[in-house]
Amino acid sequence: MNTPYYIVYEEKLRHNIELINNVSRESGAKIIMAFKANALWRTFPIFRDYGVCSTASSVNEMLLANDELHCKAHTYCPAYTPETIKQFIAGSSHITFNSVTQFERFKPMIDKHNAEFPEERISCGLRINPMCSVIETDIYNPCCPGSRFGMLAESLTELPNGIEGFHFHALCESTSYDLAKVLNAMEEQFGQWLPQLKWINMGGGHLMTRKGYDVNHLIHLLQDFKRRHPNLEVILEPGSAWCWRTGDLEATVVDVVENCGIKTAIVDVSFACHMPDCLEMPYKPIISQALTDVDPDKPTYRIGGNSCLSGDYVGDWSFEHPLKAGDRLTFEDMNHYTTVKTNMFNGISHPSIVLEHSDGSREVLREFTYEDYKSRMS
Repeated sequence: MNTPYYIVYEEKLRHNIELINNVSRESGAKIIMAFKANALWRTFPIFRDYGVCSTASSVNEMLLANDELHCKAHTYCPAYTPETIKQFIAGSSHITFNSVTQFERFKPMIDKHNAEFPEERISCGLRINPMCSVIETDIYNPCCPGSRFGMLAESLTELPNGIEGFHFHALCESTSYDLAKVLNAMEEQFGQWLPQLKWINMGGGHLMTRKGYDVNHLIHLLQDFKRRHPNLEVILEPGSAWCWRTGDLEATVVDVVENCGIKTAIVDVSFACHMPDCLEMPYKPIISQALTDVDPDKPTYRIGGNSCLSGDYVGDWSFEHPLKAGDRLTFEDMNHYTTVKTNMFNGISHPSIVLEHSDGSREVLREFTYEDYKSRMS
């Protein structure tokens, strides 16, 4: 089919889901999905096969959980309003507050709901911040100085009546050994409150499906934590792990230009529009047709996007043969933090979305037109 398009592989998705579910069974932790990394709801029937539930950080994410995963959401939002809290109460099983002030403001509404609908009781939590930084890129580091996320230990002088859980998030595509560091900091700073709680949510960033991740260490770490705190239900909410290396972005070279000895292959996709993390993180994605390493003796190119943003490029890649218009390029691992972050800057067409089923057949889940751009702007 014509490029550009994202392609998601059902078999790879199922492999990741099964690995995560095995960690859940072996460790005793409940592992739910964060939509911030993947919200391709047309693939959610696959997740429903395994009983996957989700977290939500907005009303839209919560409604998607209700509608397409058929579950109530574990909700955390940095700040609720009188308008949004009503919707969150209707669609959530857990609501975590970023501050005691927010909890106290909206506690009467939740108490009223719990009294009227005891079968749909909402459990309230408080986000805490152990200030244990294991992330190098500050834009993704919720524990950097001045963070707006969560209560510091010195600010929590008592546990508010009605708080049943703690939530912390300190990882980003991290290892189980990073989690161990954060757990040590959390227990040292907030351990006095843990016997009074019912659950603890360890947030996301647990990249357990990445090659080389020590899954057994994660399982043992969670088992040991549970032995120390048998009163606590342990919850994890990774995002990337569910969809790690389960999809690609297919593109075509449309032109090759040269300036000051630098050759740029311009493709029919955009880093700024379709692979924004490559510029934001930043990182250099794998291109299937390129060599593993840059080789100055081979044809070498920047890859440029098709927007008018000067910085819409990433480089460099080397190839066995010179690139020319019409050559196909496959950007690997483009099914997490891609479609959820895409934009229509410059009115650039959004890639289609394709699902390859386990039997090898392909289904076009969505194609985008001018009307998608126009209606978004009105």
